[in-house]
Amino acid sequence: MTASASRKKIVKLVRIVLMTAGNQEQANRIARVLVDERLAACVNVVGPIRSVYRWRGAVEDETEYLLLAKTQAAWYARLERRVKELHSYEVPEVLAISPSSGSARYLQWLMESTASEARRAGQPRMIRKRPSPASGRRDRG
Repeated sequence: MTASASRKKIVKLVRIVLMTAGNQEQANRIARVLVDERLAACVNVVGPIRSVYRWRGAVEDETEYLLLAKTQAAWYARLERRVKELHSYEVPEVLAISPSSGSARYLQWLMESTASEARRAGQPRMIRKRPSPASGRRDRG
């Protein structure tokens, strides 16, 4: 199988999940749990953002935080269930998007980072140490 065919196969197994939270503390907690439990390889917390939406017949205008989780399609149902357990909203946003392409090395890292313990046993870990110029953090998201 060519590298391009392999990447196309892997990208079909990936989902980007959009979520919102009412405050930064809750967004950070959800992000940490999803990564700790290997339900997501990375969760970006963006915000504050402004959300305008209809709820119970009224138009709401609120400050929220956007979460972007990168995961395997196979873990989506578990991720959604976990977000609902952790979330304070009656109807939390949990929306999966399928990417059309992606960097082969990033896709490999994502799959490894969300693999179960049994599947990871014996597999070499892909280590990406590319500090961002601004913060010195490893760039994972």
